[in-house]
Amino acid sequence: MTDDAEVRANAPEWSVSELSAALRRTVEDAYGHVRVRGEISGYRGPHSSGHAYFSLKDAGARLDAVIWKGTFQRLRLKPEEGLEVVATGKLTTYPGKSGYQIVIESLEFAGAGAIMAMLDERKRRLAAEGLFDPARKQELPFLPKVIGVVTSPTGAVIRDILHRLNDRFPRRVLVWPVRVQGETSAAEVAAAIRGFNDLPEGGPIPRPDVIVVARGGGALEDLLGFSDEAVVRAAAESMIPLVSAVGHETDVTLIDFAADVRAPTPTAAAEMVVPVRTDLIATVEDLGARLIAAPLRLLDRRRADLRGLARLLPAAETLLAQPRQRLDLAAERLPRALRANASAHRLQLAAVQARLSPEALRTRLARAGERLEVLDGRMRRALEVQKERRTARLAALAQLLKALSYREVLGRGFALVRDAGGHAVRRAADIADGAALSLEFADGRVAVQAGAGAPPPDSPPRPAPRPAGRKPRKVEGPTLFDP
Repeated sequence: MTDDAEVRANAPEWSVSELSAALRRTVEDAYGHVRVRGEISGYRGPHSSGHAYFSLKDAGARLDAVIWKGTFQRLRLKPEEGLEVVATGKLTTYPGKSGYQIVIESLEFAGAGAIMAMLDERKRRLAAEGLFDPARKQELPFLPKVIGVVTSPTGAVIRDILHRLNDRFPRRVLVWPVRVQGETSAAEVAAAIRGFNDLPEGGPIPRPDVIVVARGGGALEDLLGFSDEAVVRAAAESMIPLVSAVGHETDVTLIDFAADVRAPTPTAAAEMVVPVRTDLIATVEDLGARLIAAPLRLLDRRRADLRGLARLLPAAETLLAQPRQRLDLAAERLPRALRANASAHRLQLAAVQARLSPEALRTRLARAGERLEVLDGRMRRALEVQKERRTARLAALAQLLKALSYREVLGRGFALVRDAGGHAVRRAADIADGAALSLEFADGRVAVQAGAGAPPPDSPPRPAPRPAGRKPRKVEGPTLFDP
């Protein structure tokens, strides 16, 4: 047996758990607490258990990381995907995966560049949601009654704002005290903005007409609370116009993009929300003076215009000269025209008078009388002729009516048979045996009964002989029987 074989044979035997525990002690004893710089990768927010799991990576390696629930809640800087940080923690192993990891106890930015990269990424993400859309911006009220200020009540910022407001236009100010830096700063600022918006109209605490979120200048890390996502969303959701006055003019936070107006300094914010009272008074006085002077100037201008127009108008004598001349000429022609008109009408009257003399009237009456006599004779002759014609026609109609009357037929020896209802009987088949009948002759009527004294059926009665040379005539109307 070789030496290597003997060594391998005499090597102690480890269980998996014993080896994992030994490796864990070795790693923890050798490294203990470490500070590791890397980019957060694979972060999806806290687990349902409250712990956070992700990785730290650089160009050549990846290190698993975990933040326990209690530590995560106390962290000032929360992990974000892609954020470059310096993590402080304890290096250990995880036997369940045969790997090693860092249990993070604190996080900090890996320099200003990491902070700017984080802010740029957050800005792009929130802008994609439309939180910075200019269409969402509201106009500031011209003269608010109540101004809400979200800032620290003990700093110089609130004193500067109050001093500037008193100089320009004193207004009622409500201060919502918050921490302007630190771990709880973002939550307090977001709660203050939402708190002002939740105040009811006409409540015991007046609802502000405008909100100013203010803080003095500071380092980039000190202003991070005003770039927190919760603060940005609260500012974008505010129904009250909001002015961002965080830091100096060169300082930029994300609330500046979500606010309705960005002020370079808190003092400038005070100047934006109220006008200058003395300027307004001077403006009102100037407008009042102009209002008084304007009608006077207008009256003077109109008076001057009237004078100028009056000079352009011709004199009354000039306007009336031609009409007066025409009137004079007409007055001269009027007597001659009246006399000529009277002469013409006199001639017309004489002509009419000649036609209306008594002799002329008598002549016209005589002529009319003669014509009337002629017309009367013609009318009498026409009436006689018409009377003769109508009389002859009436006689002819009477002869025709007499010839067509059934009484003429009765006069020739025929009889009209009627039943009990007075209706004419046309056929013998329509007469029942024993029926009451009425026979009408030329000189009267006789009541008979059918069947009484009738001849036997085999010897029908013969009609009376017709006169020689006379043809029978068809007579329409009631049925006639020869007696």
